[in-house]
Amino acid sequence: MTPRHLALAAALAGAAALAAFGDSSPAVDVAEAVVRGAAAPAPARRAASAAPAAAPLILALRPRAELIGEAGEFAGADAAFQSQDWTPPPAPPPTQEAAPPAPPPSAPPLPFTCIGKAAAGGSWEVFLARADKTYIVRSNSVIDGQYRVDAIAPPLMTLTYLPLNQVQQLNIGVPD
Repeated sequence: MTPRHLALAAALAGAAALAAFGDSSPAVDVAEAVVRGAAAPAPARRAASAAPAAAPLILALRPRAELIGEAGEFAGADAAFQSQDWTPPPAPPPTQEAAPPAPPPSAPPLPFTCIGKAAAGGSWEVFLARADKTYIVRSNSVIDGQYRVDAIAPPLMTLTYLPLNQVQQLNIGVPD
């Protein structure tokens, strides 16, 4: 055992001895209540404390509706305990302004992918893929009634979207 353990054991034994053999009887003297205040002289205070106590004052009950209202809302003067609504106010209605005009219609992006090209008989043939279909096109070819091939000049092929008559270009790569 270390000296520290010995000191703690001695302190424990002393505390146990005080608990077992110490005086645990209550004090006999009862302290009297002290009336505080500078208005009454000391002898008058003692005489008042010796006199029998007056009957306690009990106030009459007030109806609940008078205290908190019929709907359960606080009816106090400063309304400190009323419920608080922290939700933001609704946004003001949008003003009726003229909407900007819709942009003019434009051709959709080209749905084709170039998978190859070949020079045959002095003109170019381009192999295009669209979903599961493969197209072989030359100049002035019409594809599905929507696109017309205007010119093939590698690295670009010029197409016209027929419903809107808009010209688009597709990169087909440099000539081999």
